[in-house]
Amino acid sequence: MQMLTKVPTHACREEKFESKSNRVKGIAFHPKRPWILAALHNGSVQLWDYRMGTLLERFDEHDGPVRGVAFHPSQPLFVSAGDDYKIKVWNYKTRRCQFTLTGHLDYVRTVYFHHEYPWILSCSDDQTIRIWNWQSRNCIAILTGHNHYVMSAQFHSKEDLIVSASLDQTVRVWDISGLRKKNAAPGTVSYDESAHRASQQADIFGSTDAIVKYVLEGHDRSVNWATFHPTLPLIVSAGDDRQVKLWRMNETKAWEVDTCRGHTNNVSCTIFHQRQELIISVAEDKTIRVWDMSKRTAVQTFRREHDRFWALTAHPELNLFAAGHDNGLIVFKLERERPAYAVHQSNLFYVKDKYLRVYDYSNNQDSAVLSVRRAGSQFVQPRALSYNPAERAVLITSTVDGGTYELHSLPKDFSGEAPSNEGKRGSGNSAIFIARNRFAVLEKATQMITIRDLQNNSTKSFKSPGVVNEIFYAGTGQLLLSTPTSVILYDIQQRRTISEVTTPPVKYVVWSADMSHVALLSKHTITIATKSLEQTCLIHETIRIKSAAWDESGILIYSTLNHIKYALPQGDNGIIRTLDQPIYLTRIKGKNVYCLDRDGKTRTIPIDPTEYRFKQALTKRNYDEVLQIIRNSNLVGQSIIAYLQKKGYPEIALHFVREDKTRFELALECGNIEVGLETAKAMDKEECWVKLAQEALRQGNHQIVEMCYQRIKNFDRLSFLYLATGNTDKLSKMLKIAELRGDYMSRFHNSLFLGNVEERIRLLREVGQAPLAYMTARTHGMHDVAEEILESSGLTAEDVADLPTHGTLLVPPQPLMRVHDSNWPQLAVSRNYFEAAFTGDMEGVAPQAPIISHEAEPQADQWGMDDEFSIPALDHKGASLSLHATDALDMDGDGGWDLDADLAAELHAETGAIVAESSGLTIPVAGQSEAEVWCQNSPLAADHVAAGAFESAMQLLNRQVGAVNFEPLKDHFLSIFQASRAILTGNEGMPSLMVPVRRNPDETDQRKALPVLTKNFQSLIAKELQEAYKSTTANKITEACTLFRGILHSLLLTVVTSPTEAEEVLQLVGVCREYILGLSIELTRREGQTDTSPEGIKRMLELAAYFTGVQLQPKHMIISLRTAMTACYKHRNLQSAQTFARRLLELAPPGQAATLARQIQQVAQANPRDEVQLDYDQYNSFVVCGISYTPIYRGSPSVQCPYCRAHYKPEFQGNLCTVCDISQIGGTGTGMTVIV
Repeated sequence: MQMLTKVPTHACREEKFESKSNRVKGIAFHPKRPWILAALHNGSVQLWDYRMGTLLERFDEHDGPVRGVAFHPSQPLFVSAGDDYKIKVWNYKTRRCQFTLTGHLDYVRTVYFHHEYPWILSCSDDQTIRIWNWQSRNCIAILTGHNHYVMSAQFHSKEDLIVSASLDQTVRVWDISGLRKKNAAPGTVSYDESAHRASQQADIFGSTDAIVKYVLEGHDRSVNWATFHPTLPLIVSAGDDRQVKLWRMNETKAWEVDTCRGHTNNVSCTIFHQRQELIISVAEDKTIRVWDMSKRTAVQTFRREHDRFWALTAHPELNLFAAGHDNGLIVFKLERERPAYAVHQSNLFYVKDKYLRVYDYSNNQDSAVLSVRRAGSQFVQPRALSYNPAERAVLITSTVDGGTYELHSLPKDFSGEAPSNEGKRGSGNSAIFIARNRFAVLEKATQMITIRDLQNNSTKSFKSPGVVNEIFYAGTGQLLLSTPTSVILYDIQQRRTISEVTTPPVKYVVWSADMSHVALLSKHTITIATKSLEQTCLIHETIRIKSAAWDESGILIYSTLNHIKYALPQGDNGIIRTLDQPIYLTRIKGKNVYCLDRDGKTRTIPIDPTEYRFKQALTKRNYDEVLQIIRNSNLVGQSIIAYLQKKGYPEIALHFVREDKTRFELALECGNIEVGLETAKAMDKEECWVKLAQEALRQGNHQIVEMCYQRIKNFDRLSFLYLATGNTDKLSKMLKIAELRGDYMSRFHNSLFLGNVEERIRLLREVGQAPLAYMTARTHGMHDVAEEILESSGLTAEDVADLPTHGTLLVPPQPLMRVHDSNWPQLAVSRNYFEAAFTGDMEGVAPQAPIISHEAEPQADQWGMDDEFSIPALDHKGASLSLHATDALDMDGDGGWDLDADLAAELHAETGAIVAESSGLTIPVAGQSEAEVWCQNSPLAADHVAAGAFESAMQLLNRQVGAVNFEPLKDHFLSIFQASRAILTGNEGMPSLMVPVRRNPDETDQRKALPVLTKNFQSLIAKELQEAYKSTTANKITEACTLFRGILHSLLLTVVTSPTEAEEVLQLVGVCREYILGLSIELTRREGQTDTSPEGIKRMLELAAYFTGVQLQPKHMIISLRTAMTACYKHRNLQSAQTFARRLLELAPPGQAATLARQIQQVAQANPRDEVQLDYDQYNSFVVCGISYTPIYRGSPSVQCPYCRAHYKPEFQGNLCTVCDISQIGGTGTGMTVIV
């Protein structure tokens, strides 16, 4: 939103919040909370949180526009009034209207609470002003005297006065001391006061409670607003005469002081600035104007394009203002409250009240060392301060005169009176020291960065590499440049970009003490990066970020509008404490935060660092410190428990929790069956027993599984458990229980598990399944029972068909080993560090070594280490080679270099031996699959595909050729994966066996094992390439394009064995590119032949000419030249036709084509001119854009596909390459790798 159209000399405006709504006619700030009320023309009252930018509540009981609103200074109340003649008092806690005051006979314009008494002041178009007692809900005074609409009325903040403005062109001041005394406690009014009041002439209502003290006349038209100065005997008024008038009053009279002219339409409202000698006014000319009260001149004007302003108010305590307009409201500040400061060792340098001050953290002494106010100018809070400890100098940057800096030398002794020092001055929007005797200055208007010495003489200057908003210190000889979309690390000596990180516009930069990390602060985000701008984490906040500082252990502490928070380098963040008002952090020491508040006062705030130190110790695996924190601090809460679960430490979270449900979930997560059983018994819920049974079954503890199933009466699972453990006695009991329950299916299953044929036959007969009972008896050789069943059914053996003879009996196997008396054996392993520590038995538990982070060496990117974080690497020329987001490896990867393969295996074995020695057990070490071996041994995407590691294969292709579209490669991936395995049929009932096939089966060294080659390069040349050539010759252009593009796709997954073949692969990529581009141009030309307009003919001829610019085989080059020659000749472009004929003859075409070319040459020589002027320069080499099919001449900017190297115009950067259909235009890649 572009709010400003004019920014004058010294004032500034910061917009903090804007709402979108119907026209706002009245606004009011809450005195304590970050709330603002808006009275809307549509009849609503809105309550906004201007810090969060959210609508909290709507109040919709008025009929018609609402014109006035006001908060009570201490009670949870606000009052509103509008065109329905009603005054409503609301309780914002209950969100209801408490009561309605009625009495006005026309629109009510404004309402206000008295700061001390339970009074409400209102004014109306009925020409009266009324005072109401909101406790008794009665009108206690009616002020009459105006003879037109009363537009505003307000109490004085300290005295018993009211000021009102009316359309009768007057401003009236009313004395309400009589009303105050009348409503005072009985006995407090003296006899003299009573007699004096009685002698006063009564008004028409017979009351002397409020009398007119002054009538101010001076406006030529209606007066819309009048208000008192908060401390001085001044009044300011505004009216339809487009003037803002300043009035002074004393005990006996009031008079006009001066008039502020400049508005071009009716002035709606005006107020005094509470802290400065300024007047602010808003008008229907769509402007907010700021006036110098002493000079009565406009010092600043803010203009909106389409919105008239109607209301204006100031916060009672803060430097905030709000203005209502046609489409909502805005909250803004007029001056910068953030103090300019810099920290060096134990000293804080900051500017306050026109002085540069130094605060010593060691002894808490604060002293003024320098006066920084220039003579004859109004002081403006500076924007930034830079300190040079070597030369004891400071640079102070401010917005005066469009941006200036001042260079001051500090006195050697900070004690005594602060001297005045004019310093050296210059223009610039940002200035910082970059070396002992040099500082840099940015001028945004010209985008020039100037390096100056301490005499303020320019030593060098250079153009910024882009649009730069701010510059920041980045070490000696380097700068951080903040652009609208990124931060650039810039080398001043070499004048080149070292690295760049994408961020929102950065406002402040905070370096850690050792300069190893930097925090880049934007409006709502913090980007934490290393000193080479390698991003480590990004933190987003919904409300504004104000400041940040690093503590001693490398944790970033930052403040928002209402919180102090922390951020670990890994990205974990949380709240330390809440704030009443914003602060600006300067230093973090132990449990104290040193900061500056908005008044520029140094403050020390105690904090509890336990939570973030605990998380940092856990991240670094400093388990001794973790245990110490657990034992010595009260670290509880759902957030810390969730954090421990997320990080994989449920056993630690279990130590904190006492609530049964959470404790149960944590116990199952860390596999602690004993605690899980204990809590399940305490809760005794079915879902808990089910979960406990699942975990116990996973661990082989079938005794607890049995108990869980018994608790929830899951008889079917119990029966199956007894079958699996060979417990036939309990299976028999389950059979009896099923019989007692009348559960026939359970009886049948249990009899089947027991092999009890008699019971099954009896059950089948009971349920009326005589045929099944007969078959069961016959198949099990129980002929007597079978005959009995036949007799009872009235049948004979001849009536029954023969039974199948190939079936097998359903007889359960007999248990060889009954294990129901003991749980399944488990591999015993040593307890982890925390389990041993919590039980107090640390014997045999090896201490964990903490992770110590080291700063990466500058050469790290040569070994692929930067790839772990997706950081732009640098080549020798400093060019950025940014990787695609999908190319980021996990933190444990080594980028396919196999740097630690042997070492990892040895350490794995040795670790197992150590644990075995300490616990007396041998831990089996898992081996590696063949697919894992292939991935470790090869950097080729084809080998990763063969291993089934499609994700890593895609990452490799992205890194090598910038591939982003893998859909065309899907069939290639699947075919390679399938072809690298042999399928062997297994035994009956068993799955088939999959055997990996190697291309070097005789190799015994596992580190050299590789998958079989499924795509043969020579086969591609002999078959696919020749087929594509044949299709081109046969004029099957679409088919030829498909074949050439298929070759490009196959080459990505082709493996060759010699460097010569590798070169040939790259050459073949170029051949396919040229053919696809040329044939696509020809296809486009043919599609446009039906367009006979001049533009269509011109485009057709240009495409024919461009077709001759691609590199084809001579046989096909002849075709393209003949096509262009013929097309140009037909359309009388004889000069171009002659050029193509000459090039055709150089290729020695067949006889008929040569004859035709010579004839065209003869005709063209007689009339060498073109009827259609083409965008084609035969004398200037060019390449053709693969999307627009237009020429890109030598020296013109272009971008390329990182795989096929097709050229495109810069506007197509980021699109998918239309030639290979794989890579992103303008992307980066290390180059295709096809040989191990």
